[in-house]
Amino acid sequence: MTTLAKIQSAAAAGQLMPSTAENIAAFLAAGLPAWAKDSIDELIAKAAWSELNDRFYRYLEFGTGGMRGRTIGVVNAAAETGTRNAAGSPEHAAIGSNLLNDFTLSRAVIGLFRYTKKHLVSQQITAKPRLVIAYDVRHFSRHFCELAASTWTKLGGEAFIFDGPRPTPQLSYSVRWLKAHAGVVITASHNPPHDNGFKAYFDDGAQVVPPHDKGIVTEVNAVPLTELGAFLATDLSGVTTLGRDADDAYLEVAAQAVIDPRVLQQTKLKIAFTNIHATGSVHSIPLLIHAGCEVKPVLAQLNFDANFPTVKSPNPENAEALALAVALAERENCDVVLATDPDADRMGVAVRNRAGKMELLTGNQIGALLTDYRLTKYKERGWIPAAGSDRACIIKTFVTTQLQDAIGRAHGVKVINTLTGFKWIAAKMRGYENQLRATQPAGFDYEALPLAQRAKLLLQHSTFYAFGTEESYGYLPNDFLRDKDGNAACLMFAEVCAWVKSRGLTVPEYLDEIFLRCGFYLEGVINLYYEGASGNAKIKRILDTYRAQPPQKFGDVAVAKFQDFGREDIRDADGELIPKQDLYLVTLANGYSFAARGSGTEPKMKFYLFANEKVASPAGLSAVKAKVRTTLDALIKLIEADAKARAEGC
Repeated sequence: MTTLAKIQSAAAAGQLMPSTAENIAAFLAAGLPAWAKDSIDELIAKAAWSELNDRFYRYLEFGTGGMRGRTIGVVNAAAETGTRNAAGSPEHAAIGSNLLNDFTLSRAVIGLFRYTKKHLVSQQITAKPRLVIAYDVRHFSRHFCELAASTWTKLGGEAFIFDGPRPTPQLSYSVRWLKAHAGVVITASHNPPHDNGFKAYFDDGAQVVPPHDKGIVTEVNAVPLTELGAFLATDLSGVTTLGRDADDAYLEVAAQAVIDPRVLQQTKLKIAFTNIHATGSVHSIPLLIHAGCEVKPVLAQLNFDANFPTVKSPNPENAEALALAVALAERENCDVVLATDPDADRMGVAVRNRAGKMELLTGNQIGALLTDYRLTKYKERGWIPAAGSDRACIIKTFVTTQLQDAIGRAHGVKVINTLTGFKWIAAKMRGYENQLRATQPAGFDYEALPLAQRAKLLLQHSTFYAFGTEESYGYLPNDFLRDKDGNAACLMFAEVCAWVKSRGLTVPEYLDEIFLRCGFYLEGVINLYYEGASGNAKIKRILDTYRAQPPQKFGDVAVAKFQDFGREDIRDADGELIPKQDLYLVTLANGYSFAARGSGTEPKMKFYLFANEKVASPAGLSAVKAKVRTTLDALIKLIEADAKARAEGC
């Protein structure tokens, strides 16, 4: 019996989903390399139907972070594993339409090229499409980078790559610096070692948003599998490798994250730093040292390693990932722990409290501290009027702490809420830039403007972006680049720590000062993981039933308001319409609220909970914290139980 016949038989028996059988047949008809066909045959022989369903039930889709998925299967075939390299990577990325491999990556690059080419033609631009690609330390990252660059040049474009792993924020800046038309980062951020990803960027250095993202997807889906064979052999003869000048250019703008350099120079800050085996060490360490900090790196995590062997997950929001750095901070009596994720776009911290112990902060707390400090300092420097201005703004996502909304109101600046994903924050920045450009004479060079002059002009003619943040440990100080920046975040938070230390306070005490001014805010999160085809169906059931049958109450707390971002017209503080998305915002009768959405980068359903209470006096803060924590914990259990029942169709 042929492979195709076996697939058809398994589908008829209900062992394979119809879409799985269809997609495998399409791959087989495309003339796969021998190892790929042998891998499918091996999985069939093992009766690994669940594995085949997970690999082939769909094609990888662009989410809030581009494409992201497995490169190594759960059940592996010997033909694809082959001979592992020195880093432990299999010989081939696993076969599957729902995995990131040579086939899905080449298809994505071809689609991105064709969309970019059409866009240039529509703008009457005759230049060759120019692409910049960065990659992190993961399995197949370098290979995917070279394959993407090779594919782009074979199609007739110009491609630039780095000589080693580089962080996502550097790619974002380099797109603008090189005046490229698109960019790509090969990374899966903080996902497990078996994953990798493909982040697509457009000419502003930001991840793609509508209409570009949908246009790219349309072009990708139009690429026939039979076309891929011509691109699977890598040829770097037409690819340009970037040199030291690219690093220096990025370092120059990243260093401008510091508002008051004297704070760091005069306060001897001692930092325990970990890059968790990845790209953060390339720039964060020199930036911190140059700013005047003493940096103690975690040596066991300093070297690049695709397996992230010292952690369960290379995610700086997890306490376990920071354990070695915290231990180092205790031994060396460091003031703060700073940690970056694999592509260095996110940063986590631990700070020393009044009792002398290291204390982890959440992404919401870090963002709130940075927001308040930076607005305070901008006012001190005269960049923002002392009373505030509706032409200065902070930008955050709807699922980020409402404490930042309160801080913005207290400082008299505009607060913009966006959908989840830093690309939406970047889209607002592009709008403000374009609004300013429209007021300036021909030949106006926005990129050449020093930050102070840029701020002045934006306040006069548009809106000055003062800071942007999201709860998932992402922060961006200014608009020189257009994605969150873990390297700049390290500098920004070091400045906060130095300022706090100069005042004789601890960071948690500074956070309490903010609570006393703005009220106490606490957040919680629920992550429900559902992998594979069956998991995708469960996430869809939760989203669909929330729309069809919105929750009415949780325990004895009634739902006061239900907002459906996929159906309602909701506008931001500028009056601009928020794009439609399956996001629900639920406000309860007690003033607490939560947001529900499916993750765009991982196979999970996410719930973000928000609680707040007024604080009458410093003496009452402790009691308010305890009350809110107890109420929020009970609410988390109720929301999670309801979601699990919806997932199972109960």
